[in-house]
Amino acid sequence: MTKTFKKQQWRAGTLLYPLPAVLVSVGALPEELNIVTVAWTGTICSDPALCYISLRKSRYSHAIVLKNREFVINLTNEDLAFATDWCGVKSGKNVHKFEAMKLTPHPARMVQAPLIGESPLSIECRVQQIVELGSHDMFIAEVLCVQADERFINPETQGFDMQKAKLITYSHGNYYTLGEQIGKFGWTVQKKNPPAPQKRGKHK
Repeated sequence: MTKTFKKQQWRAGTLLYPLPAVLVSVGALPEELNIVTVAWTGTICSDPALCYISLRKSRYSHAIVLKNREFVINLTNEDLAFATDWCGVKSGKNVHKFEAMKLTPHPARMVQAPLIGESPLSIECRVQQIVELGSHDMFIAEVLCVQADERFINPETQGFDMQKAKLITYSHGNYYTLGEQIGKFGWTVQKKNPPAPQKRGKHK
């Protein structure tokens, strides 16, 4: 029996959700430090490590990134939810966002733009290419350094514990927490009970 599905056809739109809700910190000079909330962001290459952010030309941070060609992507969590939304609706032209949200501009290792001290994980980026797309310009950037809060490092694996960090996402105008883990990469082909490795005996 053939399955049937009832589908509605909508006009073309940006409905690829959920997305990261990140705070992008910019600025090389004290007077130009700013934070902008970005959902149009993601990884585009593993080797070399490349990511992107897309900004409207009208955004205050656009000119700063264009000038310095550097920025920091700061992941957000439940503790930063209010600041994440607030920094997305306020303009750096009118308010100093670091001060208003009581966030700490922490020195980066490889770029002049500061990272946000309260962020669980920060990705230092240098712009390699700018693509004018229409409503937004895409800043394609090389990842130069990643700084992770030691509170969220798994002591056994030394990896970043996303569950413990309580990261948040953005989906069609709303913010959400992450759900429970339901699998891991490759779990569909992994043997449930892999045989234990055999010890090699000494040669006589």
